[in-house]
Amino acid sequence: MTEASLNGFASSDIAEKIQHDPYRFLICADKFQTGYDEPLLHTMYVDKLLAGIKAVQTLSRLNRAHPQKRDCFVLDFQNNSEAIIFAFQDYYRATLLAEKTDPNKLHDLKAALDNAQVYSLEQMQQVVELFLTGAERDTLDPILDRCVAVYAETLDEDQQVEFKGKAKAFCRTYDFLASVMPHANVNWEKLSILLNLLTPKLPAPEEDDLAKGILDAIDMDSYRVEKKAVMKIALADEEAEIDPVPLGGAGHKGQPELDRLSNILKTFNDNFGTLFTDADRVAKRIREDIAPKVAADAAYQNAKENTPHTARLEMDKALARIMLSLLKDDTEVYKQFVQNEAFRRFVTDMVSSMTGE
Repeated sequence: MTEASLNGFASSDIAEKIQHDPYRFLICADKFQTGYDEPLLHTMYVDKLLAGIKAVQTLSRLNRAHPQKRDCFVLDFQNNSEAIIFAFQDYYRATLLAEKTDPNKLHDLKAALDNAQVYSLEQMQQVVELFLTGAERDTLDPILDRCVAVYAETLDEDQQVEFKGKAKAFCRTYDFLASVMPHANVNWEKLSILLNLLTPKLPAPEEDDLAKGILDAIDMDSYRVEKKAVMKIALADEEAEIDPVPLGGAGHKGQPELDRLSNILKTFNDNFGTLFTDADRVAKRIREDIAPKVAADAAYQNAKENTPHTARLEMDKALARIMLSLLKDDTEVYKQFVQNEAFRRFVTDMVSSMTGE
């Protein structure tokens, strides 16, 4: 299924067609999420986690003046107001760069990427020549697919996370530096072209389907839609300082720094000892099973290379996935995590401190 087949017209016509009846809804998955300027946009439904500059760029799609538009509206199913305030605050007033971006670091990233041998210099040259002469994707994809096969077959999970993280870091940093450097580096430009085409094709590490069988265990008739809050966000009237484009990009699996079990058991029992008949077992499971799995989550480890806020969002998502896996074999713990806000907050904070977040 493609955009063209669903819409009935070419993808290149989307930006123009949205202005006319009956096309009033634009469903985005990254595409059109940033850099899209359409003053008629008024309402946005958000169903994904947003953080940092991506949150600012995405929500700012609505912030375009038009004579017939008096306001705009965001219905957010994923993010809380604190996360959005945190993202926007740095860009509200004057924004200063904390330190310069070192172009020499690109040499290190390129060397590490070359050494992984996912692609050869000949393949890079082929892709660049085809791309610059306007070749179609069906000509480029066979070369890129061979690189993907090497990535999947020769790199273990940690190496894949490291390669993909460094590839994204290289492209992000080079795109920034290319706009301000007085001269071009041909080798960097070639690698940037290759990686921008290759990175989206690299598969993420496989994860178990934790949602399998859940619908059979949940009474959906018992759920209801409930409005939680309608609010306007106010930002502090102050200048901010941000870090330069991060040059690191290597993800890794770390080991959580765990508190002494006796302290955890005591704290857990003091707060939730009456919820479970085997509170010690539950506390030990959080410490010895749940927290290490969260710490080893690839997406969470990769996010820790970015902002603390992004890392916390990924930690929350990893914890939710792991708690979901308890639905069948530890139902009461899962039930308390979902329904008891105090217990959920305690477990989240507990796991956060153990994983160094």
